[in-house]
Parts: sequence; C-alpha cells; structure tokens
Amino acid sequence: MNEIILYSLIVFLIFFLNAKISYKLNLIDIPNKRKIHSKGTVFTGGIALSVALVFSIFLTDIFSHKLNLILSIAFLISIIGFIDDKFDLNAGGKLSLQIIPIFYLIVTQNFYLNHLGDYHYFKLELGAFVLPFTLISILFLINAFNYFDGMDGTLSFTTISVLVILFFLNSNQDLQYFLIIILISLIIFLFFNFSIFKLPKMFLGDSGSLLIGFIASFTLIHIANKNLIHPILLAWSIVIFVYEFLSINLIRLKNKKNLFRAGRDHLHHILFDKTKSIFLTNFFITLMNIILFTIGYLSFSLINPLVSLILYSFMFIIFFIFRYKYSKKK
Repeated sequence: MNEIILYSLIVFLIFFLNAKISYKLNLIDIPNKRKIHSKGTVFTGGIALSVALVFSIFLTDIFSHKLNLILSIAFLISIIGFIDDKFDLNAGGKLSLQIIPIFYLIVTQNFYLNHLGDYHYFKLELGAFVLPFTLISILFLINAFNYFDGMDGTLSFTTISVLVILFFLNSNQDLQYFLIIILISLIIFLFFNFSIFKLPKMFLGDSGSLLIGFIASFTLIHIANKNLIHPILLAWSIVIFVYEFLSINLIRLKNKKNLFRAGRDHLHHILFDKTKSIFLTNFFITLMNIILFTIGYLSFSLINPLVSLILYSFMFIIFFIFRYKYSKKK
C-alpha cells in the first residue's frame, strides 16, 4: 500500500514537471479545423506516462521479467509517438518505426500468439502464421488505440474499462498489481487532461496513444500465453477498439477515402456532435465496451467459448450496420 501511495505522488510530480517544461519548450498542439480544443496544449503526456511506468519497474520488484520488458520497451514507442507529434511523420514512416520495438519483443523475447484459444471442438492454432499474425495484430491494435485519442479523456476512460475488465478476469497477483500501476497512472493523467484543480492542461499525444496501445497489445499476449484468461475473453475486453477500427476503415474504403488521413469521422466525433458533451461521449463509449464485454462474458460462461466466438463476429456486424448508418458523409 505504501508503494502505491509513493508511486502516485511520484507520478503526479512527473506529470506536473513535464507540463511545466513542455510549455516552456513550446511543445504545444495548436488548434485547427479538425481539433476542437480552444487553445494550445502540450502534447507530451505520453512521454510523462512512459517515464512514470518505467519508474515503477525500479519502485517494485513484484513485476515479472516479461512485464518489466513490456514497460521498458514501451518507452521507445512513446519516443516514436513524440517524434510523430513533433514532425508529423507520414503513415509509412510511423509504421516502420513502430515495427522495430515490436519485432524485438516478438522475435527475441518470444512475445507471440501460439493459438487463439481452445473451443472444445477445435483449437485455433496459428502454425506457420504465428509471427506475421502476431505482428499484424499488434500493429492493428496499437493504431486502434491511437484512433481513440481525439478528445479529452476518451482513450484514457476506455482503456481504464479494459484494465478493470482484465483485473476482474484474472486472479494472478503479479498481473493485478501491474494493472493497478497503469490504472493509477491514467487516473492521475486525467486530472491534467481535464485541468482539474487548475492543473496545467495536457494531452497524451501520439506518444501516449501508441504507448497505451503497445502495452495493451503485449499485455494481452502475455496473459494469453500464460493461459490466465481465454483468448476470446481477451478479445471481448478490447471489443470497442476492434469494432471501431474495423468499422471506420471499412467505411473509408466504401467511401473511397484515404485510410491513413486524419479526420473527424471517428466514433467520439460522431457522438460529440450529437450530444455536445465530452462527458456523455466518454460515458457512452466506455459503457459500450463494458456492455459488449458483458454480453461476451455471459455467452462464454453460461454457454461455451465457441458460442462466444461466433457472437463476437455477429455483434460486429450489428455494430457496423449502426456505425455505417450514422457515419459522417463528409
């Protein structure tokens, strides 16, 4: 408990100093037609978050070697995101840089998916596709998380829902402590993101969204390989990220729009335009993830994993139909 309190104080201090230094160095995100904030805001929240998480490795010796590796290598991803925020890399350049730390963990540290779960009647083995499937899945999920970083709190609150779900599903104390550390860091960030108590306002930036997506991806792989949680339940825990990423890209393909071009056609933009409320937008998105997970969990627990897998695909079709109906045409 004392370690948690000490860590919380250190994280707060890291964010506060980061904000002050970033404003002085003019590391500021300037509002434009696509960005709805009213004034320039520092975009280095992800760097502060990564520093805080790396510090947690030295504060406690509870984490396993694998979990420590995830946090330490994740720091490199946050640097890539910072470079992108500062110099606006093209999609190819950003993806190329992301692959380096991802490939390192997959190949040298054996962070790859061996299978996608046992469904009683069959087991979804990946065989020769282990490495390419793992690499593509991680890139997919990292950028799915990046898609949610377009409004105050959206990525943080939705990620918190994932962390709480994983905490609920898992009884491994080492992993639970790991999830709590990340949870505390995100909650403290939200105080700065919303400038609560007049704290200096801060965005995660790509350094934060890529960092969180990276940590989530490899944490899920670690959990799956340790057989702590069934893979289909892991998929349900991040269901809103998967559904939205697939939906928006399918809609862009249908409308012949550039897949890699930033726009205001994301779920949070659509909900905000309808509700005119950041609070309600974040509430609805977070609630959607929780409700969809609950549906998946009940189908898994009350029936069987195969039904849960089939339902995952069926619910995506329903989500996509509504998502397409209410998508922006511009």
